[in-house]
Amino acid sequence: MRIALGISYNGQPYQGWQSQSTGLTIQDKLEKALKEFTTQKVTTLCAGRTDAGVHGLMQVVHFDTPLERDMGSWIRGTNRYLPDDISVQWAQEVPQDFHARGSALSRRYAYIVLESPVRPSLESGRVGWVYRSLDEEAMRKAALYLLGEHDFSSFRASSCQALSPIKTMMRVDIHRHGPYWRFEFEGNAFLHHMIRNIMGCMVAIGQGFQPPEWMAQVIASQSRDAAAPTFSPDGLYFQGPVYDPQWGLPTATPPFHWLP
Repeated sequence: MRIALGISYNGQPYQGWQSQSTGLTIQDKLEKALKEFTTQKVTTLCAGRTDAGVHGLMQVVHFDTPLERDMGSWIRGTNRYLPDDISVQWAQEVPQDFHARGSALSRRYAYIVLESPVRPSLESGRVGWVYRSLDEEAMRKAALYLLGEHDFSSFRASSCQALSPIKTMMRVDIHRHGPYWRFEFEGNAFLHHMIRNIMGCMVAIGQGFQPPEWMAQVIASQSRDAAAPTFSPDGLYFQGPVYDPQWGLPTATPPFHWLP
């Protein structure tokens, strides 16, 4: 049968999601735990790969297995062999035509940024950091240029393997909670480093180094050289994919309990 799992993780100690020869990735740790639990090799496919240092609130994976276990056993049994900073949140049997990546209608990311004259300590790695004040109105104006279908080559990493740079941004929300900023992005898909590169531009605009209209110029240039430097992965969270309700999968992601 085909099983879907919802995974949360702290990305700080790991080299991103995708399996590497070092074994120090989220996928490597998950597949190792599944092998320990099932005594069989298990290969997973995820909804969206994350970079080193990026956290996951609801990464979704699927895999096929001949084993029949109740869903609670998949959760508890796999978590028994996972590091403390990676956890299976839910498990569900899905039809054979479900695909964690291919069935996703959209994907969601959130960036949590601390505006403070001094760098964070207890929140190190869990929030991004800016020491200059951010202008909310300017960033909201800039965000409007990102909405819709565009060629996002200006925000694409040189190592990106996507077949096309044309993606659709469905939503960009900006909220402030005291010294914390929360930026949320939802799109049909994202290029490698796309959110981090967009954030670099948002911060440049928010700090007054560029006007909001500069975002449109960056997009139109279709050149990575036109955009700001890549923003730190600190504070970037993959909130998870959105699926058609027919699959009956959880849609909510855990709240940020440690922030106002």
